[in-house]
Amino acid sequence: MPHQSPLSPDEQEQLAHAGLRVAKIMSAARVAAFNGWTLGAFAVISLLFSFSSLTALLMGLGLGWVAWNEFKGKNRIRTLDVTAPDFLGKNQLGLMALIVVYSLVSIYRALTQPLPHLSELEEAIGPVGDLITSLAVSVYISVIVLTILFQGLNARYYFARREMLASYMAETPTWIIKIQKQMRS
Repeated sequence: MPHQSPLSPDEQEQLAHAGLRVAKIMSAARVAAFNGWTLGAFAVISLLFSFSSLTALLMGLGLGWVAWNEFKGKNRIRTLDVTAPDFLGKNQLGLMALIVVYSLVSIYRALTQPLPHLSELEEAIGPVGDLITSLAVSVYISVIVLTILFQGLNARYYFARREMLASYMAETPTWIIKIQKQMRS
């Protein structure tokens, strides 16, 4: 005997349509999970070097915090929390600020603090201090530009999900939202 659905054909169509719409919103949860794991790995690497550097310790803790927030935001997206996209977008802006401040501090250090053992290196291969300083400044300026671009686009992606999620919640029947929340909890 064929199994008969408790849903009417109209309800089945509504559920299918809602599934397609929510999939675009759930993509933000996958992005947040990827960001969380990636940032978590960088946090661990930074913390491994923190025994000799306060900067590495602070970066490791900062990256760990941002990673934690990505996982929190992912879970909030999965439960259709309408505040989650803003939370994740602001988290990306916080990450941007963390990396830009780190880069600016590194540029300051490159310009004001000579490298240890630089005199030994210059004895071996000639004057390279200015070259090393220029390279360091160039690298950190590139990091700043790429961070503003990448984290800015990532924040924009999350913020764009804000309206998408709000309209989804306003236009989707309550019974469908309850089913979807139960499936993700």
